[in-house]
Amino acid sequence: MRLLDSEAISYDVQTYDISDGLIDGVSVAQKLGQDPRQVFKTLVTQGHSGEYYVFVVPVAEELNLKKAAARVSEKKVEMIHVKDIQKHTGYVRGGCSPIGMKKEYRTVIDASAQSINPIIVSGGKKGVQILLDVDDLVKAAHAELADIIR
Repeated sequence: MRLLDSEAISYDVQTYDISDGLIDGVSVAQKLGQDPRQVFKTLVTQGHSGEYYVFVVPVAEELNLKKAAARVSEKKVEMIHVKDIQKHTGYVRGGCSPIGMKKEYRTVIDASAQSINPIIVSGGKKGVQILLDVDDLVKAAHAELADIIR
């Protein structure tokens, strides 16, 4: 959120209770009273080359690994292990935002975001989400839009 503030990007903060341990994306959408098609999760992958990539997809959808790999010109990409998320991003599972990672990785947002606009993504910690315009997310995350879900 500090990064969004520094770039004068407008957003709304939405919070939810994490005491029940339910932090999966569909549960988060329900807790926020939002359509799961509007709430996006951040997935971190590693390509065959060793490079890391970030993909942002609706919480109820699955990343199509073949489409994702093709988009970033890799032979294949695989999800990184949960235990490695913080090491590579600075965020923990359930609080991984596509904005403000420790290092800037190539980021691809599923094209369905354009028809749902605005969308909701993690605010960088469990229990915090941010609602913002897709174009602003593209700008802040230096991302691109592409069809990357099944």
